[in-house]
Amino acid sequence: MKKQIKSLLDTTLHRPILGIREALKYIGPGLLVTVGFIDPGNWASNIAAGSDYGYQLLWMVTLSTIMLILLQHNVAHLGIVTGDCLSEAASKHLNPLLSKAVLSTAVIASIATAMAEILGGAIALQLLFAIPLKLGAVLVLALVLWMLYSNSYGRLEKWIIGFVSVIGVSFLYELSMVHVDWGTVAQSWVTPAFPEGAMPIIMAVLGAVVMPHNLFLHSEVIQSRQWNKEDPEIIDKQLKYEFTDTLLSMVIGWAINSAMIILAASTFFLHQVSVTEIGQAQQLLEPLLGKGSALVFGMALLFAGISSTTTAGMAGGSIVAGMFREPYDIKDPHTKMGVGGILGLATLLIFLIADPFKGLVYSQMFLSIQLPITVMLQIYLTSSERVMGKYKNSLIHKGLLWTIASIVSLLNIMLLLSFL
Repeated sequence: MKKQIKSLLDTTLHRPILGIREALKYIGPGLLVTVGFIDPGNWASNIAAGSDYGYQLLWMVTLSTIMLILLQHNVAHLGIVTGDCLSEAASKHLNPLLSKAVLSTAVIASIATAMAEILGGAIALQLLFAIPLKLGAVLVLALVLWMLYSNSYGRLEKWIIGFVSVIGVSFLYELSMVHVDWGTVAQSWVTPAFPEGAMPIIMAVLGAVVMPHNLFLHSEVIQSRQWNKEDPEIIDKQLKYEFTDTLLSMVIGWAINSAMIILAASTFFLHQVSVTEIGQAQQLLEPLLGKGSALVFGMALLFAGISSTTTAGMAGGSIVAGMFREPYDIKDPHTKMGVGGILGLATLLIFLIADPFKGLVYSQMFLSIQLPITVMLQIYLTSSERVMGKYKNSLIHKGLLWTIASIVSLLNIMLLLSFL
């Protein structure tokens, strides 16, 4: 009897610890997706939001993060349940001509995304070391290709987690140097505000948070934790812990994006300085907070550029491999072609476009057009009983996803019209 009681107590006492340890095994894929949420493209919008409107637009980060959690959580389910990424599933379950057309637009979107990410890293190299922009782009390309071609997924995941950690610590350091009105910040996180003239920035932040390549990427990398997709118990466990991973990762992204706005509000807005470019922000931080702050800002931007370019390359490789009904495998020719081709073409575009910053605008325009296609593809596949079986979207879940998809798509269309 004593042995039975002791056994019961041991089981009860140790179960929570084992649960935490088990959950930690699933943490990682979501952080790769988070990188797309804190890429150089987001920096400009966040800094503009903080410098022009103070803390007022922090609610955008909260709303966009909630939408992102639901969409990324949903597409991760596709990968767990079917063992296919979004690209593979499209190739298997859509009309061949339609799937090729849809996935071709996703490839172009990946090129546009990669161009913006490489350019962000090149801007950081220019700010930190006075390296010419185009040479910086080549250096970022070379480093990222080396990382992707010579490292396993597990090692890449560790690299990305390290990069995100550096970015997060950098902004904690920056925030420690300024006075922050945390009461107003807390209120602004949950209180929508529409200051005069702020709609373009609101559309830029909310409309560009959900990125097409990240939906493809999450459905692929989530399978790194897939031990036995035939066992319903294993699938249920994965679905449970995947949400923990996604929620934790997106909250980290929310915190870093919030920190960008708070830093800009506490420095530039306070001194009535309007900032429209990342480079301008770094240069203006030095007289306000000192050389150390400007250096940390530049290093964080560099890590953001490198990490987001890496995940853009992985997403591109996943899309191309999926067109051949294959999973992402860096040793496979189709994956290699996708990774190298997409990143190479993105770098070439930086050389061909006379004004790289206009190129950034054009890349965002194309993402605005392509995003609704990817989101509708995702919802169609995850709502299909033929694809998902008993794990298909419920009626309520489907309605919620279509509502979010409509909001995101509308904002992207409005953003496109504002460019035109």
